[in-house]
Amino acid sequence: MSQPARVVIVTGGSRGLGAGIVRSYLESGDLVATCARSITPEVELWQKEFPEQFLWQAADLAKADDADSFVKAVIDRWGQVDVLINNAGVARDGIHSMFSDEDIDTVVDLNIKGTLYMSRAVGRRMLARRSGWIVNISSIVGLSGYRGLATYSASKAALDGITRALARELGSRGIVVNSIAPGYLKTEMSHGLDEAQLGQIVRRTPAGRLGDPEDIARVCQFLTDPANTYLTGQVIVVDGGLTS
Repeated sequence: MSQPARVVIVTGGSRGLGAGIVRSYLESGDLVATCARSITPEVELWQKEFPEQFLWQAADLAKADDADSFVKAVIDRWGQVDVLINNAGVARDGIHSMFSDEDIDTVVDLNIKGTLYMSRAVGRRMLARRSGWIVNISSIVGLSGYRGLATYSASKAALDGITRALARELGSRGIVVNSIAPGYLKTEMSHGLDEAQLGQIVRRTPAGRLGDPEDIARVCQFLTDPANTYLTGQVIVVDGGLTS
């Protein structure tokens, strides 16, 4: 018997990894809402293809009011939130001693504060229903640290800390919280690397390739399956064995 449709929020779902996760839940028959600062052709396509199943709203999740407004729009339309995928994020690279205040604020405000704002807004609804699944998309960069990515590494490590704390805080109310730490993916986040750098990463990866958004989406589906009521507070590394 197929599972009834659930209400899924995927932040930053207009492109790249987020779009792959949105598409996966839409294809599973779920009701999916996503937000981003600007609309994309993929979002416009989903609006036409899934008019009753898909919701998009412009939002800057670095602002608490935008996060609250987005969650309210989802509740107004579908009445609940079953799954939250905190995917929205931004990267800035460069030597840390030369980093500007603006770049630090940009990364911290979206990657950390945005996740906290969304988890707070959605968590209130999940607590009332005593059920829910939250997945934070962190990164292997947060586990290992990479040169030129101090601020980004700090923000992704923070997501794993948030995951462990919320798993303890919310677990007794039936809410499951985990992180996924992707490796290098074939998305715009890896476009700053040249062919030689990408080739070196592929050679060091036991799976022999970069990851696809679908690789991460499948793990999201597993962690948020209604049957998963026990696997919580974990950081699941999905990197083709690169950090093994």
